[in-house]
Amino acid sequence: MKLLSFECSAKTASCAITEDGKLLGSVMSYVALTHSQTLMPMMENLLSATTLSLSDIDGFAVAAGPGSFTGIRIGISAVKGLAAAENKPCYPVSTLEAMVHQFAFANAIVCPVMDARCGQVYNALFRTKGGKITRMAADRAISVEELLLELSRYSEKIILIGDGTDLVYKNCELGNVIAAPEHLKYQSAIGVAFAAEKVEPLPPAELEAFYLRLPQAERELKKRSN
Repeated sequence: MKLLSFECSAKTASCAITEDGKLLGSVMSYVALTHSQTLMPMMENLLSATTLSLSDIDGFAVAAGPGSFTGIRIGISAVKGLAAAENKPCYPVSTLEAMVHQFAFANAIVCPVMDARCGQVYNALFRTKGGKITRMAADRAISVEELLLELSRYSEKIILIGDGTDLVYKNCELGNVIAAPEHLKYQSAIGVAFAAEKVEPLPPAELEAFYLRLPQAERELKKRSN
């Protein structure tokens, strides 16, 4: 099965094509443009580079959240539109779980963190060993202080990944916690593709974003109404 995957949950944007777990190609950008400007041109370039067309794709995967409200909406909308037009299934993937696939052989606790503002991060915990990924905590929004307290209970190696890495690491005094290198730190559509292998497909009409909290505008409106 050929899968076209998208990741635009934060500042980076990427897309990848895999076939039965084998990577055929990927493209990533980290520029100051909105994902609505970059995502479709990247997809078209990737299809051209792999000599494929949308009709060759069997399914579409996307990081469905958590993450940037705007970025997640753009990714979801793109996949819904493509999948509906091609009459193909969708595969919604946890952004945090997708990130961990870059460290599947790390033999460590992998701690994805995305900057959620207001002193919080979007986070989950996973243990990786011999290519196997085991979830230890559900996707959540948690304060940096709470997360560091939880990490202090573990003695094994802990790897921080994601755009919230620096935010957490600069406040961390734990000797067993390390920060991922720059080239492996950020979200990637490749991870989305591999995580999608465990996800049940959905028709485009049922694909929805997964938000851990309301957008700031809605939170402010709710606060004023209360």
